[in-house]
Amino acid sequence: MKNGFPGFCDLQVNGCLGVDFSSPSLSESECLRAFREILSHGTAVFLPTIITAAREVYKRNIPLILHCAASDEFKLKIPGLHLEGPFISKEPGASGAHNPTWMSEPDINYLDELISLAEGKIKILTVAAELKGIEELIAHASKAEITVSCGHQMAMSSELERAAQAGARSITHLGNGLPGVLPRHPNQIWDALACDSLKGMIITDGHHLPASVIKTAIRTKGIDNIIVVSDASPLAGFPPGRYHAFGSEAVIDKNGRLYNPVAGNLAGSSSFMLECMNYLASLKLLSEDELMKAGLYNPLALIGINPAILDDLPSKTTYRNGSFSRP
Repeated sequence: MKNGFPGFCDLQVNGCLGVDFSSPSLSESECLRAFREILSHGTAVFLPTIITAAREVYKRNIPLILHCAASDEFKLKIPGLHLEGPFISKEPGASGAHNPTWMSEPDINYLDELISLAEGKIKILTVAAELKGIEELIAHASKAEITVSCGHQMAMSSELERAAQAGARSITHLGNGLPGVLPRHPNQIWDALACDSLKGMIITDGHHLPASVIKTAIRTKGIDNIIVVSDASPLAGFPPGRYHAFGSEAVIDKNGRLYNPVAGNLAGSSSFMLECMNYLASLKLLSEDELMKAGLYNPLALIGINPAILDDLPSKTTYRNGSFSRP
């Protein structure tokens, strides 16, 4: 890596600069603009992410996004989609910014519709492990070569283990997508950390997880089982200010924290992968090689992408003096 590398692999990107991949009014020009912006911020490979949406939005946006991604400019860099829902928990807190109206109980026929719309290019499907019938849906998705990740859920150890036995492989943004107050123990975070069968995705923007939780996740899961994601929101890339996102007001403060000023909860991330990886590097928990695992090689492996594709991408990201940068 002395001469640089192409960038990181981000498995969860909701949009940026006002472009929302889940918006019913998303256009091709907006989609292309967002793709270019994301790739200019230290990301080499990523999955556009559609959160829980109305069926009409899936029917419209899945083909639209994948059509844009199929061009020569993006085909190596955008291998597919992450569908964060609709098979997730309606419990307050666990549901996050997702609209419960559009959530679904596990439904294999519905999943098959989504697979067909995506022409087999759903790379990650986030589901709640405690839902009745979820094991059958996980097994079905796994046979379709979809990486199933557990998140936006209230699942405990036994439910996580059953999901893993059915084929689930990871936990979506571990430590987030939960109510703000949990029992001391047992609780969903402890049980997710203790589940050796599932890799942990973590948002390291400096706001979603405190440094102590990041350290604990790395120590308990092991570096080979840690995957950094940005969870970049449609407001990523904007300066501090007051905005509108996910159907409500949102504020980006001077430190980059993005939150709902009424409820006080986080409203996604305002950071790209470069910022997330530099915050993680600043904690001095990992070596350079370990940082590369968490931000590039582990995520590629989770979705079955051969890292040899990086050889065909320009190397524009460097690591010097403990931080990553782009020209």
